[in-house]
Amino acid sequence: MNITSLGEARFPSPVPHTVSDQARIAAVIVRDPAAPKRDEVLFELAGPRAKLFFDPAKTRAGIVTCGGLCPGMNNVIRALFLELHHTYGVAEVLGFRGGYQGLDPARGPEPVVITHAFVDNIHKHGGTILGTSRGPVDMAAAVDNLIRRDVHILFTIGGDGTQRGGNALFQHARQRGHALSVVGIPKTVDNDVAFVARTFGHLTAVEEAVKVLDCAHTEARSVHNGLALVKLMGRHAGFIAAGATVASQDVNFTLIPEVPFKLEGPNGFLSVLKERLKRRAHALIVVAEGAGQELFQNAAPEKDASGNIKLKDIGLLLRERIEAYFKEANIPIVMRYFDPSYLLRSSAANAADSLLCDLYARNAVHAAMAGKTGLVIGFLHDAFIHIPIEMLVLQKKQIDPDGLRWKAVLAVTGEPARFE
Repeated sequence: MNITSLGEARFPSPVPHTVSDQARIAAVIVRDPAAPKRDEVLFELAGPRAKLFFDPAKTRAGIVTCGGLCPGMNNVIRALFLELHHTYGVAEVLGFRGGYQGLDPARGPEPVVITHAFVDNIHKHGGTILGTSRGPVDMAAAVDNLIRRDVHILFTIGGDGTQRGGNALFQHARQRGHALSVVGIPKTVDNDVAFVARTFGHLTAVEEAVKVLDCAHTEARSVHNGLALVKLMGRHAGFIAAGATVASQDVNFTLIPEVPFKLEGPNGFLSVLKERLKRRAHALIVVAEGAGQELFQNAAPEKDASGNIKLKDIGLLLRERIEAYFKEANIPIVMRYFDPSYLLRSSAANAADSLLCDLYARNAVHAAMAGKTGLVIGFLHDAFIHIPIEMLVLQKKQIDPDGLRWKAVLAVTGEPARFE
């Protein structure tokens, strides 16, 4: 996949060990010799280049954080600044506050000049020191602002909508004749970004979720017919729910968006749950927020400020249906409901995610200084890559219901492969 370049790179790089622009990483590295041959997708390898497009001493960079919170956002901000300042000697780094709204001077506050004092200790805290928001930005006003402030590099930390917005900013700037490098760093605790093995913050969210599951399990097993229901994040993919289930080893049922399920019927979820209570007198249930949306057939879809469809609350629906089912069956239960979503995403990054944040940020800086634009940094086959934004936003990564990850969940919980 070819990455857009702003032009010829002419300035020598201060980094001694560099990567060739011709180096590529295959999207698929395991091949079946018997399978038909297909066109191979090759991604440009990330890393420092021998020549820079921008003269560091005359370069001003900007950073913006958008969308929901995620562990590690402050780590990325800090690592971007340190790499720009220490490795490349970039003249100035601006932090645009309040998400994309901060790019529009009519809507956002003045950007902050990022310094060592500004980023001191921010990596020890969750959230984003720059603030965030959802929703679109006036592209013309944003580009005018970037041109007026002489910003030639913009790092966008966010999800799909953020990266689509970043690509639009680059396109508008190109039409204006302004050389703007826009490099995205994918942010989502859900870990559902295509061509990215792991997004930063995901393992922290799983680790925090396991702590909640431990408490929920204690609640459930401490009373007769105790039921603990825990709703975890995961709009389109159940990676947090699946990961926490396997890490915990105490979950009895895991429901994810990739595997539709029925509540009623002899093999439905409620019937199987009843049999579990008869045998063990307690159960721990995990449901991803995007699971079971098919159960809300008559509900009209709504959208948030970013254009994402607002999900119906499967956790509350499940709690209501479970309580009604056992009441009708005249089986007393003790129900405990947990929704720790905001606790997970607002946590500070753990050690594994801190390391990942640092590497994402440094590779983003390398790409920007070389004059590359319209890309997102990816992490695939233990290597960092450049992904064209247009390609990244075309698809989501999901759990394969027939794959080994989901088989591991089924082995831990003992639940049936389908509730039909």
